[in-house]
Amino acid sequence: KMFLYILKSNKDNSYYIGITQNLENRLQKHNKGQVFSTKSRMPWNIIHKERYNTRSEAFKREKYLKSLKSREALEKLFKASSSSSV
Repeated sequence: KMFLYILKSNKDNSYYIGITQNLENRLQKHNKGQVFSTKSRMPWNIIHKERYNTRSEAFKREKYLKSLKSREALEKLFKASSSSSV
């Protein structure tokens, strides 16, 4: 199984979208500064997650969310689906 996840920075309220097999381990890496692209904006909280059966499915969803390019569109999307989050 794969997870798509959205993190929110406590430092500057920015978002990060990623995929992983181990959500807890990945969040720890983000918050220990072991992920180059997120270490300057720690700490992070998971605000949304979705489970997929394959990496390909999760990657397609990640690519779509990153293509939105709009903070407002992203927030609207995951707030609307928060009741169906895993």
